[in-house]
Amino acid sequence: MKNAASLFLSMAVMATSVQAAPDEERLGKANGYPVGTRQSWFYDEAVRVGSFTHQAEIAGIANGRVNTLVPSTQPIPLAINATVPDYRWSSGHERSLTTDDYLGRQRIMGLLIIKDGVVQVERYQYGRTRDDRFLSNSMAKSIVSLGIGIAHDEGKIKSLDDPADVYAPALAGTLYGATTIRNMLRMASGARFTERYDNADDLARYGNAVSVSGIKAAATVTVRAEPAGTVFNYASAETDMLGAVMQGATGMTLSEYLAPRLWQPIGAASSALWRTDRTGLERASGNFNATLQDYGRLAIVLANDGVRPGDPERRQIIPRAYLIEATDAKTAPEAFKPKRATPYYGYGYQFWLFPGDKRRFALLGVYGQMIFVDPELKLVMVQTAANATPRSGDTTLAADADRFWRGVVGYYGNW
Repeated sequence: MKNAASLFLSMAVMATSVQAAPDEERLGKANGYPVGTRQSWFYDEAVRVGSFTHQAEIAGIANGRVNTLVPSTQPIPLAINATVPDYRWSSGHERSLTTDDYLGRQRIMGLLIIKDGVVQVERYQYGRTRDDRFLSNSMAKSIVSLGIGIAHDEGKIKSLDDPADVYAPALAGTLYGATTIRNMLRMASGARFTERYDNADDLARYGNAVSVSGIKAAATVTVRAEPAGTVFNYASAETDMLGAVMQGATGMTLSEYLAPRLWQPIGAASSALWRTDRTGLERASGNFNATLQDYGRLAIVLANDGVRPGDPERRQIIPRAYLIEATDAKTAPEAFKPKRATPYYGYGYQFWLFPGDKRRFALLGVYGQMIFVDPELKLVMVQTAANATPRSGDTTLAADADRFWRGVVGYYGNW
């Protein structure tokens, strides 16, 4: 009977919304949510759902290959709450909205909420399941940051204030090579770099160069418009530079280095996949693929300040001092604090910082990929999405996600 009850609860938590998910036909339902090509997968919404859950299988992206992070032999068990919480949130004049309302309004592929290591909500739309690997987009940047912290703790990176070319000789003579690791962690190289996701910006120009020459594409960024360390300017190329630093400092690919130091220690149950450029260097600014539950396991460890819950030895997987510095708005210089770096978020070491007195932070990726973490409440929310636009703020998704998250936090405590 106990096993039957557990199966019932698992099925209940996984159940999709009764109503149709938003824009199913525009997202390719009639065609079985097809997977795109190297040319179409990122921009064409008719293949977005399929592509964002099969990105590692699309041939030719960046002329690279796919690296694997092997999972743990002892995954973190995810118990399921017997009662699904009745979260409530508001949007303008609309009051007492529910989780179903959130899913009915937004193009959410997967939604996972975990409190104290126990799954409260696990929902999928557009035919996705817990077996799918969801594309991180820029949530991968935060994973790279964790790698920097671990490598620094191990002494492989001597100082965050070392220039990048100390560890990545291929960057010698470039603007990024002369920029410190710390400043690139904060997206503060001062480089002139536009990132509009319109296929006609500096990101596109840099990405095309990566497909041809790998990390040598750093040479396409030449103008330092602001003094390094003074201004936040989001530039995905800077995370790729950090990936090159990691490879040079450790003598391993990101995947080789992080699998035994992060992915396995956090108790990941499935392998993760990370796309590379033609030289075998991971495209560190994104291109990471993992299951919703494994993103949740990573978030649990982040909420526990770098320690796996239940570990009797309390081993520090992620160096605590680094993680606090990376995610606490109170430690950020003035230019990187919430409502200064951006009109809402602050920016730490490749993490987004919520405004407010309490430490809350986020991993964010274009088209609506989000992980929200509240360490005090040991509360996390993971969502994967197929938003209509790259920037969630250009639709109602960013505002709805923030309001829904505040409702979830308010269920257990105070914002």
